[in-house]
Amino acid sequence: MNQCLINMNAVVFASTEEPRLRHVEKDVLIPKMMREKAKERCSQLVDAFNSCCKDAGFFMVFRCREENAALKECLTLHYQDPAFFEECKQEYLREKREYEQTGIPAKNRKQKLPTSM
Repeated sequence: MNQCLINMNAVVFASTEEPRLRHVEKDVLIPKMMREKAKERCSQLVDAFNSCCKDAGFFMVFRCREENAALKECLTLHYQDPAFFEECKQEYLREKREYEQTGIPAKNRKQKLPTSM
């Protein structure tokens, strides 16, 4: 009987621990989420760089250096922030749990609203 209690406590303890991340989750999927969120947070700089590239055409390499440097600085600031990584990791784990419970991927779960009503 004591053995059952010990095993049940071990199961409860194991379920409260933070899940271990696979290599691909830690090095590929979470950084992908970080890139997408960082682009949203630096949207003004992304738009400025895109418009500069469209205006400069072939010479964008030379004419858009300032916009490119500002964009890289903003994105790098987010990539190197441990709190931002933790935020994206928690969001990834939440989406993963929802997928395991429902079997529906996050991109299919989000309903798109009609553009005209």
